[in-house]
Amino acid sequence: MTEAATLPEIDSDPFGASDVVPTRLGDALIARITQAIHDGRLKPGDALPSEARLAASFGVSKPIAREAIRQLAAMGVVNIQQGKVTRVQALDAAPLDRFFRFAVRGSKTGLTEAVELRRILEPPIARYSAERRSPADIERLTGILVRMEASLGDVPRWIEADLDFHEAIAASAGNRLLDLQIQGLRPVIREVMEIFNSRSARTQADWRKTYERHVRVVEAIRAGDAEAAEMAMNKHFEAAEAAIAELATLGEDNHDGRNRVGP
Repeated sequence: MTEAATLPEIDSDPFGASDVVPTRLGDALIARITQAIHDGRLKPGDALPSEARLAASFGVSKPIAREAIRQLAAMGVVNIQQGKVTRVQALDAAPLDRFFRFAVRGSKTGLTEAVELRRILEPPIARYSAERRSPADIERLTGILVRMEASLGDVPRWIEADLDFHEAIAASAGNRLLDLQIQGLRPVIREVMEIFNSRSARTQADWRKTYERHVRVVEAIRAGDAEAAEMAMNKHFEAAEAAIAELATLGEDNHDGRNRVGP
Protein backbone atom coordinates (compact mmCIF):
# COMPACT_ATOMS: atom_id res chain seq x y z
CA MET A 1 0.00 0.00 0.00
CA THR A 2 1.38 3.40 -0.91
CA GLU A 3 2.10 6.13 1.61
CA ALA A 4 -0.63 8.37 0.14
CA ALA A 5 -3.19 5.57 0.54
CA THR A 6 -2.48 5.21 4.29
CA LEU A 7 -3.00 8.90 5.03
CA PRO A 8 -6.10 9.75 7.08
CA GLU A 9 -8.93 11.38 5.20
CA ILE A 10 -8.61 15.14 5.07
CA ASP A 11 -11.89 16.63 6.27
CA SER A 12 -11.08 20.21 5.42
CA ASP A 13 -8.43 20.63 2.78
CA PRO A 14 -7.64 24.36 2.24
CA PHE A 15 -6.11 23.58 -1.14
CA GLY A 16 -9.03 21.70 -2.67
CA ALA A 17 -6.91 18.56 -3.24
CA SER A 18 -6.12 19.77 -6.75
CA ASP A 19 -3.05 18.56 -8.61
CA VAL A 20 -0.51 21.06 -9.84
CA VAL A 21 0.92 21.18 -13.32
CA PRO A 22 4.01 18.90 -13.31
CA THR A 23 6.41 21.71 -14.21
CA ARG A 24 8.23 23.86 -11.65
CA LEU A 25 6.40 21.86 -9.01
CA GLY A 26 7.97 23.63 -6.06
CA ASP A 27 7.00 27.09 -7.34
CA ALA A 28 3.49 25.89 -8.13
CA LEU A 29 3.10 24.44 -4.67
CA ILE A 30 4.33 27.65 -3.05
CA ALA A 31 1.86 29.63 -5.17
CA ARG A 32 -1.03 27.41 -4.07
CA ILE A 33 -0.14 27.65 -0.39
CA THR A 34 0.29 31.42 -0.47
CA GLN A 35 -2.99 31.76 -2.35
CA ALA A 36 -4.71 29.81 0.43
CA ILE A 37 -3.25 32.29 2.93
CA HIS A 38 -4.32 35.30 0.87
CA ASP A 39 -7.83 33.89 0.49
CA GLY A 40 -8.15 33.35 4.23
CA ARG A 41 -8.36 29.57 3.99
CA LEU A 42 -5.19 29.52 6.08
CA LYS A 43 -4.75 32.22 8.72
CA PRO A 44 -1.83 33.27 10.92
CA GLY A 45 -1.46 30.68 13.66
CA ASP A 46 -3.05 27.89 11.63
CA ALA A 47 -1.09 24.65 11.36
CA LEU A 48 0.14 23.84 7.89
CA PRO A 49 -0.63 20.29 6.75
CA SER A 50 2.29 17.88 7.09
CA GLU A 51 4.68 17.29 4.21
CA ALA A 52 2.94 13.97 3.54
CA ARG A 53 -0.49 15.55 3.42
CA LEU A 54 0.72 18.38 1.18
CA ALA A 55 2.35 15.88 -1.14
CA ALA A 56 -0.86 13.85 -1.30
CA SER A 57 -3.06 16.91 -1.81
CA PHE A 58 -1.02 18.20 -4.70
CA GLY A 59 0.24 14.96 -6.22
CA VAL A 60 3.90 15.78 -5.66
CA SER A 61 6.74 14.05 -3.85
CA LYS A 62 7.54 14.66 -0.19
CA PRO A 63 10.96 16.21 -1.01
CA ILE A 64 9.23 18.81 -3.19
CA ALA A 65 6.73 19.54 -0.42
CA ARG A 66 9.59 19.81 2.10
CA GLU A 67 11.54 22.25 -0.08
CA ALA A 68 8.44 24.38 -0.65
CA ILE A 69 7.90 24.65 3.10
CA ARG A 70 11.54 25.64 3.60
CA GLN A 71 11.24 28.38 1.00
CA LEU A 72 8.05 29.65 2.60
CA ALA A 73 9.87 29.75 5.94
CA ALA A 74 12.72 31.73 4.37
CA MET A 75 10.14 34.23 3.10
CA GLY A 76 8.64 34.56 6.57
CA VAL A 77 5.32 33.05 5.49
CA VAL A 78 5.46 30.04 7.83
CA ASN A 79 7.33 29.25 11.01
CA ILE A 80 9.15 25.93 11.32
CA GLN A 81 10.00 24.66 14.81
CA GLN A 82 11.77 21.39 15.44
CA GLY A 83 9.37 18.81 16.80
CA LYS A 84 6.32 21.02 16.32
CA VAL A 85 3.84 21.60 13.53
CA THR A 86 4.65 24.27 10.98
CA ARG A 87 2.35 27.25 11.36
CA VAL A 88 1.35 30.17 9.19
CA GLN A 89 2.70 33.39 10.63
CA ALA A 90 1.60 36.97 10.28
CA LEU A 91 3.49 39.00 7.73
CA ASP A 92 6.40 40.89 9.25
CA ALA A 93 9.53 42.69 8.12
CA ALA A 94 12.03 39.95 9.02
CA PRO A 95 12.73 38.91 5.40
CA LEU A 96 13.24 42.57 4.42
CA ASP A 97 15.50 43.03 7.44
CA ARG A 98 17.71 40.15 6.24
CA PHE A 99 17.64 41.39 2.66
CA PHE A 100 18.70 44.93 3.51
CA ARG A 101 21.47 43.72 5.81
CA PHE A 102 22.82 41.55 3.02
CA ALA A 103 22.44 44.24 0.35
CA VAL A 104 24.22 46.89 2.40
CA ARG A 105 27.07 44.57 3.41
CA GLY A 106 27.50 43.51 -0.20
CA SER A 107 28.03 47.01 -1.54
CA LYS A 108 30.71 49.62 -0.96
CA THR A 109 28.03 52.29 -1.28
CA GLY A 110 25.39 50.42 0.71
CA LEU A 111 24.98 52.89 3.56
CA THR A 112 24.83 55.89 1.27
CA GLU A 113 22.22 54.12 -0.83
CA ALA A 114 20.22 53.38 2.32
CA VAL A 115 20.25 57.08 3.19
CA GLU A 116 19.03 57.92 -0.31
CA LEU A 117 16.27 55.32 -0.02
CA ARG A 118 15.06 56.86 3.24
CA ARG A 119 15.21 60.31 1.65
CA ILE A 120 12.86 59.09 -1.09
CA LEU A 121 10.46 57.24 1.20
CA GLU A 122 10.06 59.19 4.40
CA PRO A 123 8.83 62.65 3.33
CA PRO A 124 5.84 61.15 1.44
CA ILE A 125 5.24 58.84 4.40
CA ALA A 126 4.98 61.91 6.65
CA ARG A 127 2.43 63.37 4.22
CA TYR A 128 0.31 60.22 4.40
CA SER A 129 0.62 60.23 8.18
CA ALA A 130 -0.77 63.78 8.39
CA GLU A 131 -3.73 62.71 6.27
CA ARG A 132 -4.48 59.41 8.00
CA ARG A 133 -3.13 59.47 11.57
CA SER A 134 -5.40 58.55 14.46
CA PRO A 135 -5.50 60.01 17.99
CA ALA A 136 -3.63 56.91 19.16
CA ASP A 137 -0.90 57.60 16.59
CA ILE A 138 -0.51 61.17 17.86
CA GLU A 139 -0.33 59.91 21.43
CA ARG A 140 2.37 57.44 20.47
CA LEU A 141 4.43 60.08 18.64
CA THR A 142 4.07 62.53 21.53
CA GLY A 143 5.36 59.88 23.93
CA ILE A 144 8.35 59.21 21.69
CA LEU A 145 9.19 62.93 21.61
CA VAL A 146 9.25 62.90 25.42
CA ARG A 147 11.71 60.02 25.30
CA MET A 148 13.85 61.81 22.71
CA GLU A 149 14.09 65.00 24.74
CA ALA A 150 15.02 63.01 27.83
CA SER A 151 17.83 61.25 25.94
CA LEU A 152 19.55 64.24 24.31
CA GLY A 153 23.26 63.46 24.26
CA ASP A 154 22.72 59.83 25.27
CA VAL A 155 23.45 58.08 21.97
CA PRO A 156 22.04 54.58 22.66
CA ARG A 157 18.80 55.87 24.19
CA TRP A 158 18.38 58.51 21.51
CA ILE A 159 18.82 56.01 18.70
CA GLU A 160 16.16 53.67 20.09
CA ALA A 161 13.71 56.56 20.41
CA ASP A 162 14.59 57.90 16.96
CA LEU A 163 14.09 54.49 15.35
CA ASP A 164 10.71 54.20 17.08
CA PHE A 165 9.84 57.71 15.87
CA HIS A 166 10.29 56.88 12.20
CA GLU A 167 8.55 53.53 12.55
CA ALA A 168 5.61 55.18 14.33
CA ILE A 169 5.17 57.65 11.48
CA ALA A 170 5.26 54.82 8.94
CA ALA A 171 2.74 52.84 10.99
CA SER A 172 0.39 55.85 11.05
CA ALA A 173 0.59 56.36 7.28
CA GLY A 174 -2.02 53.71 6.59
CA ASN A 175 0.06 51.77 4.09
CA ARG A 176 1.14 48.31 5.21
CA LEU A 177 3.90 47.99 2.60
CA LEU A 178 5.49 51.30 3.57
CA ASP A 179 5.25 50.29 7.22
CA LEU A 180 7.03 47.00 6.52
CA GLN A 181 9.65 48.76 4.41
CA ILE A 182 10.66 51.09 7.24
CA GLN A 183 10.64 48.21 9.74
CA GLY A 184 12.86 46.21 7.40
CA LEU A 185 15.29 49.11 7.11
CA ARG A 186 15.65 49.39 10.90
CA PRO A 187 19.08 47.69 11.20
CA VAL A 188 20.50 49.79 8.37
CA ILE A 189 18.96 52.98 9.76
CA ARG A 190 20.42 52.08 13.16
CA GLU A 191 23.90 51.79 11.68
CA VAL A 192 23.70 55.20 10.00
CA MET A 193 22.32 56.75 13.21
CA GLU A 194 25.13 55.27 15.28
CA ILE A 195 27.73 56.73 12.96
CA PHE A 196 25.99 60.09 12.74
CA ASN A 197 25.13 60.52 16.42
CA SER A 198 28.52 59.38 17.71
CA ARG A 199 30.39 62.34 16.24
CA SER A 200 32.68 63.77 18.91
CA ALA A 201 32.15 67.33 17.63
CA ARG A 202 28.39 67.22 18.22
CA THR A 203 27.31 69.88 20.73
CA GLN A 204 24.26 70.10 22.97
CA ALA A 205 22.94 72.80 20.64
CA ASP A 206 23.23 70.35 17.74
CA TRP A 207 21.24 67.78 19.70
CA ARG A 208 18.53 70.35 20.48
CA LYS A 209 18.23 71.37 16.82
CA THR A 210 17.84 67.75 15.77
CA TYR A 211 15.15 67.24 18.39
CA GLU A 212 13.28 70.35 17.26
CA ARG A 213 13.21 69.09 13.68
CA HIS A 214 11.42 65.98 14.94
CA VAL A 215 8.99 68.15 16.88
CA ARG A 216 8.10 70.12 13.75
CA VAL A 217 7.29 66.90 11.90
CA VAL A 218 4.94 65.80 14.67
CA GLU A 219 3.31 69.22 14.92
CA ALA A 220 2.48 69.13 11.22
CA ILE A 221 1.13 65.59 11.48
CA ARG A 222 -0.95 66.52 14.52
CA ALA A 223 -2.37 69.50 12.62
CA GLY A 224 -3.25 67.29 9.68
CA ASP A 225 -1.16 69.49 7.39
CA ALA A 226 0.13 67.04 4.79
CA GLU A 227 2.24 69.57 2.89
CA ALA A 228 3.87 70.90 6.06
CA ALA A 229 4.57 67.37 7.29
CA GLU A 230 6.30 66.41 4.06
CA MET A 231 8.26 69.66 4.05
CA ALA A 232 9.30 69.23 7.69
CA MET A 233 10.58 65.72 6.99
CA ASN A 234 12.45 67.00 3.94
CA LYS A 235 14.05 69.72 6.06
CA HIS A 236 14.99 67.13 8.63
CA PHE A 237 16.87 65.13 6.02
CA GLU A 238 18.40 68.18 4.35
CA ALA A 239 19.91 69.37 7.64
CA ALA A 240 21.63 66.06 8.27
CA GLU A 241 22.19 64.81 4.73
CA ALA A 242 25.74 66.02 4.12
CA ALA A 243 27.03 64.77 7.47
CA ILE A 244 25.24 61.43 7.15
CA ALA A 245 26.55 60.86 3.64
CA GLU A 246 30.10 61.68 4.70
CA LEU A 247 29.98 59.50 7.79
CA ALA A 248 28.18 56.68 6.02
CA THR A 249 31.04 56.60 3.54
CA LEU A 250 33.45 56.24 6.43
CA GLY A 251 31.34 53.38 7.74
CA GLU A 252 31.46 51.67 4.36
CA ASP A 253 35.22 51.79 4.43
CA ASN A 254 35.05 49.63 7.57
CA HIS A 255 32.77 46.95 6.19
CA ASP A 256 35.45 44.32 6.67
CA GLY A 257 33.68 43.59 9.98
CA ARG A 258 36.59 44.55 12.23
CA ASN A 259 36.23 48.32 12.61
CA ARG A 260 32.63 48.78 11.47
CA VAL A 261 30.45 50.99 13.64
CA GLY A 262 27.07 49.42 14.37
CA PRO A 263 25.55 45.98 14.84
